[in-house]
Amino acid sequence: MARTVWDSTVGKKTVMAVSGLIMLLYLVAHMIGNLKIFFGAGEFNHYAHWLRTVGEPFMHEEWTLWIVRVVLVVAVIAHAVSAYQLSRRNLRARPSKYVHKKARASYATRTMRWGGVILALFIVWHLLDLTTGTVHSGGFETGKPYQNVVDTFSTWYGNVIYIVAMLAVGLHIRHGFWSAAQTLGVGSRTRDRALKTTANALALLLTAGFLAVPVGVMTGVVS
Repeated sequence: MARTVWDSTVGKKTVMAVSGLIMLLYLVAHMIGNLKIFFGAGEFNHYAHWLRTVGEPFMHEEWTLWIVRVVLVVAVIAHAVSAYQLSRRNLRARPSKYVHKKARASYATRTMRWGGVILALFIVWHLLDLTTGTVHSGGFETGKPYQNVVDTFSTWYGNVIYIVAMLAVGLHIRHGFWSAAQTLGVGSRTRDRALKTTANALALLLTAGFLAVPVGVMTGVVS
């Protein structure tokens, strides 16, 4: 039965919607955590340490964090695979180009594919930069995320990569939230306007919240 659901277009869209909402919830929590950087190094570093001890003593150190990581990895893979397979299915359904050249979809809709690629590359860079320190500029300090974040956003390329990725996040959320609502049957004629307003508000809020950190470093508010 699971195979039948997965093989169907509706099943793949549902997987995309559910996995997308899981990632959206994570982004909201991640943004709130990031904004703690404006309360100083002690507050931000303490928050980062707390993430590794959530659930103690019932959960061992970092167990909860690893559960969250595994769920996110599964969500990302499910989202990407279903998106790719739906895209291939759509192309096979219309092998010839449309006669009308005029774009009929919004900018966010037309850039969903490229936005996904940008975000996938960004996630790899972000992990190598601030989690493992492999590509981190300067000296990566384990257990001192505040200093590491300041280092990253003290470089022009760190800011460019992050800003481009966060703009892609905003566009992705703007279209994805509304699309997920339609897939899950939440949308209707009376709710569509409210859903689109919510999607726009979420996209704007998350984009602004994430961009506040590099802007804070660039302007010297965070140093």
